[in-house]
Amino acid sequence: MNVRLQNKVSIITGSSSGIGREAAYLFGKHGAKIVVVDIHDAGGEETVYHIRANGGEAIYVKADVSGATDMRNVMQKTVGTFGRIDILFNNAGIPGNRAKVENVDEEFWDKTYAVHVKGIFLAVKYAVPEMRKTGGGVILSTGSMQGVRPRVGYAAFASAKGAVNVLTKELALELAPEIRVNCINPCPIFTPMTGGSFTPQMEKDILELPLKRGGKPEDVAYAALYLSSDESAFITGSCINVDGGRAL
Repeated sequence: MNVRLQNKVSIITGSSSGIGREAAYLFGKHGAKIVVVDIHDAGGEETVYHIRANGGEAIYVKADVSGATDMRNVMQKTVGTFGRIDILFNNAGIPGNRAKVENVDEEFWDKTYAVHVKGIFLAVKYAVPEMRKTGGGVILSTGSMQGVRPRVGYAAFASAKGAVNVLTKELALELAPEIRVNCINPCPIFTPMTGGSFTPQMEKDILELPLKRGGKPEDVAYAALYLSSDESAFITGSCINVDGGRAL
């Protein structure tokens, strides 16, 4: 087996379930040392247990990605345990809440931006100095096709994910050449965040996709593996759609 991330220290936020968990498992199989970051203790510890049971190295750090103190602590514990940071995968998120804009709660709007946009800012802010100490690294974020082709009723979520796309490009310019920065725009992916099933509207949307199926967490995890590995060494500032062809 091609071990593509041998000894790379990888922080993956939102890795207690769904896309983040699949990425943690896959990165671990490819030799990475994993820092599982989440607010859900049981799921985070389960991810770590699975990685260790399969011969990998992993720790769990509880953190709210929208809190500066928590994110500083993540970086300190990562470096204290593994000595460095090579990969930062900003994957933590909360689901969109479909509603007309006049019915969107202000607190929900603020939380959406705090997790999806501020969370990336804080993680990058505290990870970059550590990456530079060891020659650079890779930053990857989970965006969404809602940020590329919005659907009616998702003003908060779609605009926040649009910000992720633009932030990715800005950071790629700012941090080059030492640090590469990319993002993945998935949709629709079957994860616990969808509530365990697709809504009737999502089922209809899936049938209209060229590939005629919904995505799986591993579909995104394999894209993340590629973008985090040296095989993508000439790619930065890109937002890769993992969308079953929805962008067409």
